[in-house]
Amino acid sequence: MDLVWPAATHLASYTRALQEGWSPDNLRPEAALDELERIRRDSGRFIAEQVDREGSGPPVTLPDGSIVRRLPGYKQWMWDGEFCGVIGFRWQPGTADLPPQVLGHIGFSVVPWKRRRGYATRALQLLLPHLRAEGLPHVELTTDPENVASQRVIAANGGQLVERFTSPAVFGGAEGLRFRILLA
Repeated sequence: MDLVWPAATHLASYTRALQEGWSPDNLRPEAALDELERIRRDSGRFIAEQVDREGSGPPVTLPDGSIVRRLPGYKQWMWDGEFCGVIGFRWQPGTADLPPQVLGHIGFSVVPWKRRRGYATRALQLLLPHLRAEGLPHVELTTDPENVASQRVIAANGGQLVERFTSPAVFGGAEGLRFRILLA
């Protein structure tokens, strides 16, 4: 498995994953339908918006339906001959701090039929060297206490648990775990 930049040559495989019920947003399963509609309307624009280092793309819809400004960020697709999942990075230039509506710098999701193969662990491992170039001292990732698989992915890449927290109401006010990976 390797990471690839979103591209037209991979789009059919990405689209199949969405059609088969996978969602790139673990908190908003309906995001799959949103993505399919965006691809249908303008696939070239959809691909271009996957890498948005200026944060100039469309706003982000949160789980409660509210809309917020997009941060700079980019996504890479996990690829083993076909689409396997996505890993994304978002940040605020000049600081490791994130606004309250952004729980972590990195998010990832593997399609159900490719899980338990180490793909998320490998994706995070491949992404981390690129993040050092952004000048951040660390990145943070969050997960649910029940999501042991994600906790293992993060720990395997040097993540240390820094806190248990209650997520903002926009995310349901559930308990979460925040991990930090040092980049320096």
